[in-house]
Amino acid sequence: MQQIRVLICDDHPMLREGLTAVLQAQPDIVVVGEADDGVKAVAAFRDLQPDITLMDLQMPVLNGVAAINAIRRECPKARIIVLTTYAGDAQALQALKAGAVGYLLKNSVRKELLDVIKTVHAGHRYLPPEIATEIAFHAHDEPLTGREVDILQLIAVGEANKQVAGKLGIAEETVKAHLKNIFAKLDVADRTHAVTVAAKRGIIQF
Repeated sequence: MQQIRVLICDDHPMLREGLTAVLQAQPDIVVVGEADDGVKAVAAFRDLQPDITLMDLQMPVLNGVAAINAIRRECPKARIIVLTTYAGDAQALQALKAGAVGYLLKNSVRKELLDVIKTVHAGHRYLPPEIATEIAFHAHDEPLTGREVDILQLIAVGEANKQVAGKLGIAEETVKAHLKNIFAKLDVADRTHAVTVAAKRGIIQF
């Protein structure tokens, strides 16, 4: 029997241990390696050439999306499944565009992990229905620009317009103009709601 060779990439040791225990109990799956940051994940993939890579998005040194991009540049056929706590459509879309072929929420791992690994290994894709629905719902939304995301990220940690302007080297009036555009794109009326919506969708992290 040919085993499915799996690489686990996550910065939480207990999660890696839990995943390894579940997978190693399966006769047709073997864990060939682990990585606790994005740079190590790329190196481990290069060395081990696993059939399936499980990739957390919130990785230190190099985030999960960047690691997926790097791996897929070297190996376009790499089969990468994202493991994340975030159900946001924007983050999922980033991961899928980078080349992930599976997307699994960590709160569903116990029930769905084995099926998803086998589905992806067989050449199929997997995306939870609720995330697919969110992606479809926002498909025609105008995306935030990089500058707008930077501004929202700073506002999320409590910076006032003047502080945001100083940190980004732009005028305070420019910050206000960007905020007006952000509110329109996210369909919100104030800063707090903008941060809440952007965080929920995975546009910003904090």
